[in-house]
Amino acid sequence: MSDFGDRGLKKTLDWRLVLYYLLLVLIGWINIYASIHSSEPSSIFDWSCRSGKQFVWMISAFALAALIIFVINPRLWEVISGPAYFLVVFLLVAVIFLGSEVKGSHSWFQFGPISFQPAEISKITTSLVLAAIMSRSSFSFSNTKDLLRVAMVVGVPMLAIVAESETGSALVYAGFIFTLFREGLSGWFLIIILIAIVLFILTLKTSVWVSLITVGVGGLAGFLALLRATRNRSRERRRSLWLLLAGIVGAVLLVFSTRVVFDNVLADHQRKRIEVLLGMKEDPSGVGYNVRQSMIAIGSGGFAGKGFLQGTQTTYGFVPEQSTDFIFCTIGEEWGFLGCLAVIVLYGLLITRIIQDAERSREAFTRIYGYCLASCFFMHLFINIAMTVGLMPVIGIPLPFISYGGSSLWAFTVMLFIFIALDQQEKKYF
Repeated sequence: MSDFGDRGLKKTLDWRLVLYYLLLVLIGWINIYASIHSSEPSSIFDWSCRSGKQFVWMISAFALAALIIFVINPRLWEVISGPAYFLVVFLLVAVIFLGSEVKGSHSWFQFGPISFQPAEISKITTSLVLAAIMSRSSFSFSNTKDLLRVAMVVGVPMLAIVAESETGSALVYAGFIFTLFREGLSGWFLIIILIAIVLFILTLKTSVWVSLITVGVGGLAGFLALLRATRNRSRERRRSLWLLLAGIVGAVLLVFSTRVVFDNVLADHQRKRIEVLLGMKEDPSGVGYNVRQSMIAIGSGGFAGKGFLQGTQTTYGFVPEQSTDFIFCTIGEEWGFLGCLAVIVLYGLLITRIIQDAERSREAFTRIYGYCLASCFFMHLFINIAMTVGLMPVIGIPLPFISYGGSSLWAFTVMLFIFIALDQQEKKYF
C-alpha cells in the first residue's frame, strides 16, 4: 500500500492538471459570488445564494474526483463505454418529451430542487466510445464502415441535442473533428466544413444566386487545377472528377437548404441572434441586449479592472445570466484585461498539458480520449468567450469549471479526472 502511495501520488499523478483544475474552480467560485452580490452582500458560503450552492457542488465534485482516482479501476471506463453511451443517448431522446422547458430548451430533467442535463455527460460517453472504437488495431479512416461508425457515434447525440434546442452544446461536438484529424482523418474534411460555413453565411447575407455563382467559379477553378494535376493519369482523374462533382452537388444542396434550415429548424431567438451577429438586424434592447451589456462590462474593466465587488455592470445586474453563460464579463469588469488574460492562459496551460500527456501515452485509448477532452474544453472556451465579446451569437454554453452549475461542474470534473486516472495508470507500470 505504501508503494502505491509513493508512486501513485508523487510520481504518477499529474499534479499540474490538478492545480490548473483547482485554480479554475476557485476563480469560478469567487466570480460567481461577485456576479450575484448586492449592496449588502451575504456571505460567500450562504447556501441561499448561488455562491453557497456552488460551494456544495465544488465539494461534491472533489469527492467525485477522489473516487475516480482512488477507487474506480481506470480500465473500467473502456469496458462500460458502450452501455454508458447508449444509456445517455436514451436520456437525450427522453428529455425531449419528459424534460422541463427552460428558456425554450427541452434539455433538463427536474427532480425537485435538482436539475440534470444529459447533454453535459453525453460529451463524456461520446469521448469514451470514440476512444474505444479508434484505439482498435484494425481501425482505419480509409475503411468506409469505420468512418460511418465514427460519424454515427458523434452525429446521433449531436442531432438529439439539436432537437432539444441546445445549439451551443451541439456545436461543441464539432470539436471532435480535431481528434479525428489527429488520428488520420483527411484534412479535406476540415476544408469542407469551412467551405460549408462560408456558404451558409454568404447565402444568408446576400442571396442564393450569389452563393451559386461562387460555387460555380470554385468548381471551375477546381476542375482546371485537377486537369493539370492529373495529366496522363486517367484513372486518378476519373476518381477525382467524381469527387469534385459530388462536392459541387453537395454545395448546391447546402445553398438551397440554408434558408429552409434557418427559417424552419432554428428557433426564433436563435435566428434573431444570428441576424444581429451578422449585421442583418439591429436590436440593442432585444436579443442584442446581453452581448451589448457584456461588452460594456468587459470594456469598462480596462487594463487592471475595477476591483473585486466593484463592478457597476455586475453589481446592478445589467447583464442577464452573469453567473452562468456570461461570467467572463464579470472577470473582465472586475479584473480587467489582466484577469481575462490570466484565465485564458490558465485554460491554455490546461489544454496544452492534456495534449502533452496524451501524446506521451503508450495506450491509444488514453491518447484519443485525451484529445477528445482537449477538444471539448477548447470549444467551450472559444464559443463562450466569443459569445461574450460579440463574435458569435448567444447560444448558451458554460465556461468550464467557472460558470455556475452543478451538472456542468460535475461533468467537466469527471471528464478531466477520467483522463488523469488513465494517465496515472500508465505511469504506474511504465
